[in-house]
Amino acid sequence: MGVVYHGNYAQFFELGRTEWLRKLGVTYKDMEISGIMLPVISLNCNFIKSAKYDDLLTIETILVKKPLVKIEFDYKITNQNNELICTGNSVLAFINTNTQKPTKCPDYLLERLGF
Repeated sequence: MGVVYHGNYAQFFELGRTEWLRKLGVTYKDMEISGIMLPVISLNCNFIKSAKYDDLLTIETILVKKPLVKIEFDYKITNQNNELICTGNSVLAFINTNTQKPTKCPDYLLERLGF
């Protein structure tokens, strides 16, 4: 069909989150080593226009509010013509890898976010 498969958008959002964290000096790998997992507990995508193969896509990742036990992001994906392709939202939970139970956002992340 010449368009990006809809299932790829969840991966685009993940790339946006990963790079958003990396810009703060935090990686998923480092979080997991420190005993924190961040599974997605909610995901929403609103398709506005089809992305086509070879489009250059930009993923804007926005923190919705101060993270507590959950962290929430909004997303906007645009193409090379600055046309809005889709918007989305995801919620992730901070989970302690040892207990497998929810835990609060790590202090080092809150500090890097200015909270």
